[in-house]
Amino acid sequence: MYLGLYFVTLPLKFKAMKPKVTTEFQHGQARIFKNPFLESLTKTNPIQNIIVYGITIIAMISFTYIKIGLSPLQIIGLFIAGVFFWTFAEYMLHRFVFHWVTEAKWSQRFHFIMHGSHHHYPRDEERLLMPPVPGLIMASVLFLLFYGIFWMFGISQMSFGFFPGFFTGYLMYSFVHRATHITRPPKRFKNLWQHHSLHHYRYPDKAFGVSNTFWDKVFGTMPPAKLKGKKEEMA
Repeated sequence: MYLGLYFVTLPLKFKAMKPKVTTEFQHGQARIFKNPFLESLTKTNPIQNIIVYGITIIAMISFTYIKIGLSPLQIIGLFIAGVFFWTFAEYMLHRFVFHWVTEAKWSQRFHFIMHGSHHHYPRDEERLLMPPVPGLIMASVLFLLFYGIFWMFGISQMSFGFFPGFFTGYLMYSFVHRATHITRPPKRFKNLWQHHSLHHYRYPDKAFGVSNTFWDKVFGTMPPAKLKGKKEEMA
């Protein structure tokens, strides 16, 4: 569930790595750090996220309009592009960063902190959203990365309009992800709920999209069609 430090990973680099994420799970809460303070930073709730991230997004959009000088039309266009690009980043991060694990101890530890704990404890409600402190740190790193990319094309100011959309896309994804684990699926989104359920309990090497299934269809990682409509346990 934790957002990685990189938003793009080359698939070929990890072609030889086979997903080793287990379908076994437990009820209760994971223990990630022995230190109580660090452990507290890995937990959050919806209200905290809405307030902290909501204020951050609004402040950045305001800064983009008032200080950077982008027009409302430019901001809206870049915002929409950022949201759409998040869906791609969501898929790539989940498939090639969150599911990357080797025999090395540091790799297994990294995997457990970033995503493995979620597969072991899929209904740990305090860890279904990104906590504000690590979330803002990672968002800052990602913004600098985007800024550098836009700067190379001579349009660095555009990154201020693009990133709020990207961040909003992440925020929407995180709440959809939380809902798939703790609420019954709305009729219109039953297939999306089932898609993520299949990823957890049957096919950890498929169904990497959470907020959508588009990129799974593009890259051929949809679960077998014959299981469509079959109920899976929501742990």
